[in-house]
Amino acid sequence: MLKRPLKVLSSLRLTVALLALGIVLVFFGTLGQVSDGLYEAQARYFRSWWTTWHPVGSPWLRVPMPGGYLLGTLLVLNLLAAHAARFQFSWKKSGILLAHLGILLLLLGQLATDMLSRESQMSFREGESRNYSEDFHQHELVFARPGSQPDTERIVSIPASQLAPGAEVRHPELPFTVRVKAFHENADVRRFAPMVDTNRSPASTAGMGARLVLEPLPPDRSMDGKSMPAAVLELEEGGTSRGTWLTSALLRSDSVDVGGTAWRVELRPVRYYEPFQLTLLKTTHEVYPGTDLPRNFQSRVRIENPSRGEEREVDIYMNNPLRYGGLTFYQYQMGREQLERGGRGTSALQVVRNPSWLTPYLGCILVGVGLLVQFLLHLVGFLTRRRSPSTPVPAAA
Repeated sequence: MLKRPLKVLSSLRLTVALLALGIVLVFFGTLGQVSDGLYEAQARYFRSWWTTWHPVGSPWLRVPMPGGYLLGTLLVLNLLAAHAARFQFSWKKSGILLAHLGILLLLLGQLATDMLSRESQMSFREGESRNYSEDFHQHELVFARPGSQPDTERIVSIPASQLAPGAEVRHPELPFTVRVKAFHENADVRRFAPMVDTNRSPASTAGMGARLVLEPLPPDRSMDGKSMPAAVLELEEGGTSRGTWLTSALLRSDSVDVGGTAWRVELRPVRYYEPFQLTLLKTTHEVYPGTDLPRNFQSRVRIENPSRGEEREVDIYMNNPLRYGGLTFYQYQMGREQLERGGRGTSALQVVRNPSWLTPYLGCILVGVGLLVQFLLHLVGFLTRRRSPSTPVPAAA
């Protein structure tokens, strides 16, 4: 009963069809970047099981196609089924086995990278310390109150994905209920002008929003752009509304007093805290003479890790990242204007967490070694046959 499904799954025609569909997916995924942007297109086409493509300006037309996860899974099953159905291990085929093992490692490594990797950013000025990095795209709603220890806070974090209009958020540590009156993936704020905004009201009834106007914007999908979400929240304590508050990624934190406790409310990028901290000691910004082309971005930082009793200084610059604590710190951006004005330099480090970062290197090495071994085996066999004496042909009677 299993012979026919195994035969279909191990078919070379299926391999060719999957590779062709992969080319088609890459083509449409590249076109999708025009409307969705790079990161959205990656998630939609390559980090999905099934997707659709629609031309720009024609929302009614939908082209269904398998996603990257589905094609990758089928390619892995096809490779394993082909070995189970037809492959017999021998020394003469060891190179093929190594090459296929490398391909399998590349496919599984890419899946692990998609599932486990994380990119964030650490920004600070000279003299400042950071023990956290901030996500590039995801945001969180934070309620914070003073902690039990000095200079500490007790934080309740709510992912922005839960802030749908009309949603209610409750948490055991929050003495109030949070009702989402409005949420915008991208929005701008400006000061309320009574003489101009005759038909509009302030964004909220309390806090900073009582003096501001909220202006929704389309999501920013460009490579260098970034959407700034905003939300209008109603806080209810004991069945009584405490008013509405405006939170935005463009605004600093606001404050609300509930039961004699001052709560800080803020909509900010998701933070990832680490058991160590980096202090920015010095920034170096060099350009080629007579141009604005960067020659060297360099940050000198001090690592302080109390759990290890470690304190040392390192330099991070282009093509020389810092690998520490399972993270890789790359020199990402650097503020030049502050240095020219005599102020403190600023630096932004890209922080990458990728537990499977060695997998592509190992996969490529295995494929290369496998192809080399197979080539040498065929070469040795060919030379051996050429050097062996030919069998004499018997003379005709």
